Amino acid sequence: MAGSTTLDRGEWRTTLDQITHEHQGELVTIEVLDPSAGHQYEAERLPFSSLAYDPRDDTVIGAVGGRPPRYPVVLRHMVAHPTEVDITTEDVPEAAVRVVAPDGTATLITFYPEESGTRG
Repeated sequence: MAGSTTLDRGEWRTTLDQITHEHQGELVTIEVLDPSAGHQYEAERLPFSSLAYDPRDDTVIGAVGGRPPRYPVVLRHMVAHPTEVDITTEDVPEAAVRVVAPDGTATLITFYPEESGTRG
């Protein structure tokens, strides 16, 4: 990702917890960029719930929904044994996190702030 930094594994848990705190209530899109299957959307502009790293299971977990009455169900996307976690470092309209799986599949999580006018 242009304008991004790759995090050290030891930073994953605290950084993703911080991202969860900073982006609570924003809308989020989760895209899976699979070299063999192509580009697929898992969630498109749904309310962000959380982003976390579980070191015991070595898994990054992104979740949407679960809070507003319109989206009562939580959808979780998990990347087991990630090899890389990147975050945007520039002041861009949409912050993003990229998580790379061992097979090279990348999950791109893009945040859309309230002031963008995308909330419904």
